Amino acid sequence: MNMKIATWNIDRLKSNKNVFPIVECIQKIDADILILTEYNSILELPYYEYKITTEQLPESPYHYKETERRVAIFSKFPIKKSFKTYDSQTSCCVELATNFGNLIVYGTVVGIIGNTDLDFKTDLIKQTEDISTISKFGNFCYAGDLNISFSDNYYFTKFGRETFLECFKGNQLTNLTGSISENIDHIVLTESFATQFKSEISEWNTDKTLSDHKGICLNLNII
Repeated sequence: MNMKIATWNIDRLKSNKNVFPIVECIQKIDADILILTEYNSILELPYYEYKITTEQLPESPYHYKETERRVAIFSKFPIKKSFKTYDSQTSCCVELATNFGNLIVYGTVVGIIGNTDLDFKTDLIKQTEDISTISKFGNFCYAGDLNISFSDNYYFTKFGRETFLECFKGNQLTNLTGSISENIDHIVLTESFATQFKSEISEWNTDKTLSDHKGICLNLNII
């Protein structure tokens, strides 16, 4: 038995010509749980029965369209309940009834225009508070665009990286995608949950032609 968790920033679907190839990539990955960031609802994925998104965004100052959301979580597993996050436009959180027990999934984007602005610092601090609170309720998955690389100098701030690492350690979480080079999109799991599995990571859109982020998939195979 296995379970796939994937995340991808689809760059607000700035080009409609990318809709079909993006859907093709998602179908090929065939994740059980999919966290899309900078999501646009013109991208339809009807084969996922369960879905939750963050709330609608204001048009200004970033010219958001009515169809845009910062985060969408798609699942093949039923949603049991939802959790309130500090900012309902930035992150959303649900508990899923997976084949391996209940899993709380927190999907997010940290910051709006990168990791050096005030929004990033506010998001980071408030989300680490969310993590510390919500992760106590069960097995936990924190995933999405964290705007931080952990294995190289690709894109990070010292404050951001150290704050995340301290939070993960303090809440017994492990970043299973932290060793991927040139990557700021991550999947973080409760350590005791993750140790039940052998994990394999795959990437797509590595040339960043369909969006400005690689897609990341974590395949968990029961040991």
